[in-house]
Amino acid sequence: MSKEFDGQREGEEVLVVFRRHAIALRKGFYMLVIPFAVGSIPALIWQDQLWLYGVAFGCLGIGLILFFYHWVGWYYTYFIITDQRLRQVSQKGLFGRSVVDLGLSKIQNISYNVPGFSGEMLGFGTIVLQTYVGDLVLDKIHHPGKIYNQIQDAVVSAGGDVDGEIDG
Repeated sequence: MSKEFDGQREGEEVLVVFRRHAIALRKGFYMLVIPFAVGSIPALIWQDQLWLYGVAFGCLGIGLILFFYHWVGWYYTYFIITDQRLRQVSQKGLFGRSVVDLGLSKIQNISYNVPGFSGEMLGFGTIVLQTYVGDLVLDKIHHPGKIYNQIQDAVVSAGGDVDGEIDG
């Protein structure tokens, strides 16, 4: 089974496709829960007023719309490692999209960091790819150690020499 994507070069082989950890959706989750919780308070206080339940479910609907907006941004943001480059596709809102390509030969150093107890327990962290031009920071990545090793292997296979650091 061959993986393909828009902008793929001839002879370019996809090695890994990954996305951010679901923890990146927590803001969207808050946008779902908070309007529903606030809209439910009057219905819990004045239980004999049935129309207040409609207000609570209306707030739930608003929360679902806000959550969907954040979910689209999370789901359509992904990373592709090929035998030639790393591509970051970021969804901005419902219609905006940005694409960053970084040739594997440009990567000078790779490091990753797991942010304490929550990162260790939930399995997310940050990967930093350093180049001469600047850093590409991949935050809230699921299983950062595994992805770090896959990027490291891809860079070495592409003929690069990379110094890796592990912060954890």
